[in-house]
Amino acid sequence: MSSSNQSLVAETIIRSLNLEPHEEGGFFRRTYAATIAAGSLDSTVAMEIGSEGERRAAMSSIYYLLTATSPIGHFHQNRSDIVHYFHLGDPIRYVLIHPDGRLETAVIGSDLEAGQQLQLTVPGGVWKASQISTEGYHGYGLISEAVVPEFHYVDMTMGKLSELLALFPQHEAVLRRLSLS
Repeated sequence: MSSSNQSLVAETIIRSLNLEPHEEGGFFRRTYAATIAAGSLDSTVAMEIGSEGERRAAMSSIYYLLTATSPIGHFHQNRSDIVHYFHLGDPIRYVLIHPDGRLETAVIGSDLEAGQQLQLTVPGGVWKASQISTEGYHGYGLISEAVVPEFHYVDMTMGKLSELLALFPQHEAVLRRLSLS
């Protein structure tokens, strides 16, 4: 597919799904947060934030899109577990750095024979970055994410290159490629 056709398809997805730019890179839109309905089970959970407890929805979900013009979801860490579900487009490569410094990679996409996964769970506390190839056929990769409990920005830490290098100097090359300055 030509790069101009890729841009048109990515723009159509952004417009059709009402996606907005995300601070980590790519585009997103929150699609769901569990709510309490009259007569239903309580779908909130208590979660400690700092020294004060806070009631939150049990889970939330988003669409997340990387494009050839915004191909990187920069290193960040979430407090909660997140499950990523592949939908459309080019495969997305994830780089995970565990608290003990262990580096792991995974690819979510539709080519199961090539070892790609349809879903990926990233535990809370793991640093993660994602990327699509700017040379990919489609020029985008679309996923959904489910966060348990509900995502709040206070639970996300963007990785600054200098801080990540101090923590994980053994991964300098990948940190320089996938971190914000």
